[in-house]
Amino acid sequence: FFFFMSQPKNPRTLALFDVDGTLTVPRGEITSEMSAFMKTLTGQVTVGIVGGSDLPKQKEQLSSSVLSLYPYNFSQNGLVAYKDGELLGETTINTFLGEEALQRIINWTLAYLSKVTLPVKRGTFIEFRTGMLNISPIGRNCSRAERDAFEAYDKEHGVRPAMVEAMKSEFADLGLTFSIGGQISFDVFPQGWDKTYCLKYLPVEDFDEVHFFGDKTDKGGNDYEIYEHERTVGHKVTSPDETRKICEELFF
Repeated sequence: FFFFMSQPKNPRTLALFDVDGTLTVPRGEITSEMSAFMKTLTGQVTVGIVGGSDLPKQKEQLSSSVLSLYPYNFSQNGLVAYKDGELLGETTINTFLGEEALQRIINWTLAYLSKVTLPVKRGTFIEFRTGMLNISPIGRNCSRAERDAFEAYDKEHGVRPAMVEAMKSEFADLGLTFSIGGQISFDVFPQGWDKTYCLKYLPVEDFDEVHFFGDKTDKGGNDYEIYEHERTVGHKVTSPDETRKICEELFF
């Protein structure tokens, strides 16, 4: 695995980028123009990618050779961390919580949902992911129409908020964060496992400035914590074009 990246002009300036809405249109692939610009940027400053998705999705959106394009690559908010193409660290929710606590959550969830009656219920109520549990009262393999119907039902009856409140009191000892997103589910993960998690791989003494670019920077958005963090200079963007414009002003 050959690594051809040369040292940038200002290695002590770090620019971290969210993916969706920042380097690409949401869930889309990077344009060739934006890709060429990012390559130019790596000659100016140290560049890092910090996305919420897993690495295969990041490769799909940015490039199959993303690990050799940018010095730092963080997927799943930094739970999977690469530097110069080498794995720096990987964290999973099961190793962090331990099997006993994990089963407490899973068993409680199944018991709770067995007492909830909805207009329809399907399957896959708990999805186990590297860094979180994703819980869906209707079940993730519902159809598009059933998904839309549940979202409307949930807005009226507050199924997910009620379940989250119950879990907050039941598992107060575990230090968990609950995040309601999308139409049919919510995520459960340890506190601090937002994008600030990647900062532990970036030694304070190595950088004079850490810039972060993201679009979901409001409270509740997945860029909020790192955007607000004391170590970063946060830049709110609304598109890849705006990201490029700000970078040109700052770094060239």
